Amino acid sequence: MTDLRTTYMGIPLSNPIIAGASALTANLATIRALEAGGAAAIVTKSLFEEQIQLEHFKFDEDLERGNYRYAEMITVMPKLEFAGPAQHLRWVREAKRAVSIPVIASLNAVNPDTWIEYARKLEATGVDALECNFFASPKEPDKPAARIEDEQVETVARLKAALRIPFSVKLSFCYTNPLSVIRRMDAAGAAAVVIFNRLMEPDIDTREQKNISPFNISYTTDYRLPLRYAGLLEGGIRADVCCSTGIFDGDTVVKAILAGAQVVQTVSALFREGFGHIRAMTRELERWMSAHGYTTLADFRGKLSRRHVSDPWAYTRAQYARLLMDPDLLARNAEESR
Repeated sequence: MTDLRTTYMGIPLSNPIIAGASALTANLATIRALEAGGAAAIVTKSLFEEQIQLEHFKFDEDLERGNYRYAEMITVMPKLEFAGPAQHLRWVREAKRAVSIPVIASLNAVNPDTWIEYARKLEATGVDALECNFFASPKEPDKPAARIEDEQVETVARLKAALRIPFSVKLSFCYTNPLSVIRRMDAAGAAAVVIFNRLMEPDIDTREQKNISPFNISYTTDYRLPLRYAGLLEGGIRADVCCSTGIFDGDTVVKAILAGAQVVQTVSALFREGFGHIRAMTRELERWMSAHGYTTLADFRGKLSRRHVSDPWAYTRAQYARLLMDPDLLARNAEESR
């Protein structure tokens, strides 16, 4: 009998598959469907500080429009105040009440003080945990990379001091040394690390000659980058590791756990296959465990991480080195994949 139960940031989960932040977790009907479909937890769609700033700007612009056409318009208009993140917070509170599985709020802030302000507001909704999305898009070419990393680590330390609930950090791979940044954030108090962000990939419509923002769905091979880092991190940090991006089936979940991940997040698979696909993923995971004699996830978690494998090439520049030593390897691999 297989037991898929696990914990994430100290929170009990029925299985290791979490529905990641997306449009699917921004609607009460769809989050109920995700719960019915087998999701162990959900991460709500992110509260973006930049979106709040843009909405505030538009609000002020709309109020000011026409003020100087007629003098009396300044006095007859009712006094209105921008609601800020209130609507999003109200929805997160409703989402928490709507399902019985753990609900993790997601936050993407910009300024150090608003990280703390919005994090506290999200905590007050009653969510089980917080996912802090540290997607940085630097605009100052003269700002050293070390300063950006220092600011993010300091924010993690401030969040740890300010919050009572656990929080994770969701990171991109665009650091010179992600392992160093993750270790520092772990030491600063992050309860988990989510690897990695799905980066925005803008495109250009050559027919219309304009910039477009296509819907970026993961590819089935995208799991390999987080898989590598999960294997490198296992046993080296206290924080849980969550693999995100390219998680499409139960076999990929097995791979992530073998590398050392505590849990995984999936989004693109749900868009492609529907809410019930999580059940199919857990059934595939159970079949694999039964076939290999494993009862719990802990029985094989990290079995193939860097510290447990004997293959010296597994988590190094393996493919590059092997190609240097065996130029015919690429041709053989290509032939086998046909």
